[in-house]
Amino acid sequence: MALIDHMKKELGALKPSDILAFNHDISQIPDIIKLTLGEPDFNTPDHVKLAAIGAIQQNDSHYTASAGLPGLRQAASDFLYNKYHTRYDPATQLQITAGVTEGVFATLTSILNPGDSVIIPTPIFPLYIPITMLNGGEPVFVNTAEDGFILHPEKLAAAIDAHADSVKAIVLNFPTNPTGVTYSREDLEKIADVVRGKDIFVISDEIYSELTYSGQHVSMGEILPEQTIVLNGVSKSHAMTGWRIGLIAGPADIMAQIGKVHQFMITSATTNAQVAAEEAFKNGQDDAEPMRQAYIERRDYLVPALEKMGFSVAKPDGAFYVFAKLPKQFGTSSWDFARALAHEAKVAVIPGATFGPGGEGYVRISYATSLDLIKEAVKRMAAFVAAHQ
Repeated sequence: MALIDHMKKELGALKPSDILAFNHDISQIPDIIKLTLGEPDFNTPDHVKLAAIGAIQQNDSHYTASAGLPGLRQAASDFLYNKYHTRYDPATQLQITAGVTEGVFATLTSILNPGDSVIIPTPIFPLYIPITMLNGGEPVFVNTAEDGFILHPEKLAAAIDAHADSVKAIVLNFPTNPTGVTYSREDLEKIADVVRGKDIFVISDEIYSELTYSGQHVSMGEILPEQTIVLNGVSKSHAMTGWRIGLIAGPADIMAQIGKVHQFMITSATTNAQVAAEEAFKNGQDDAEPMRQAYIERRDYLVPALEKMGFSVAKPDGAFYVFAKLPKQFGTSSWDFARALAHEAKVAVIPGATFGPGGEGYVRISYATSLDLIKEAVKRMAAFVAAHQ
């Protein structure tokens, strides 16, 4: 008997992250500049670190309520209201999670039954796809590459009609990883008009909300509160990726069910990290501003430099990524380009094919690194492109 043959069948159709595997491989190349990072290159603010240190020194090392510390939930509720005009009852409408990844897993696990489908606009951060499949769901891709990387309401409506008997949810991620494109209020209202009143959840991953460049981030939770489950946290806004604190916000009856999945998985998020997040939400509402300004400066250097080399770029308006279409001489294989660039120019970028339909022929370039390193990377890339003319 081979026990491996009796494991969860959905796992057999999945493989570990291509991004992590590629990142590991290119890390072995000496002197490589990695423009692959999906996390801020800044430190967690001192006042946030001190809050966690204080909790440790006071021996605050016990379980919290599964939903999270009451003070953290209140601070998160206030933060979301002050920033995005969404009001969530901290007692019944907020769940603290071990990062947004757990939030995605708990949300999809709580709403999907085998055979349900999830509409996923692509290119997009690939996490949603395997989690949908692990829960017996079917990803339904809507390619946005020809529409400025925005989900158009007509294409959403067509996808819903084509899967009318099975569609359970749509996923939004904005500002978007990998493109940096974000949604306006008008964009969100058009999407809301398509799904309003239907038995369809909107899962709105807004983890990059505080890194919106022009104008104010608009939350789908404001536009369509009765159907929207919002995911957010402190990873990107306060440079706290390793602290693993996220949040889920939504209607109380839905949150009660999601809370069960969270409780069965991890009981509660790490206590001192929750204390730190409470400090971040309460007294660090503008902590993202220096990062945002730095990312704008880097974007404004990188985008024209790439265009000069022959890349086509949708100018990002948030996060810290450029999604660049390859110059014509390189064809459309993003994997071939990324491998050659890494080995010949010692610059690492992420192949666009890893982000689903519409991603092939592009690469994701992260500017979450110093401007000096970006300038050196641009110099190397320009020489590489010129050598392949």
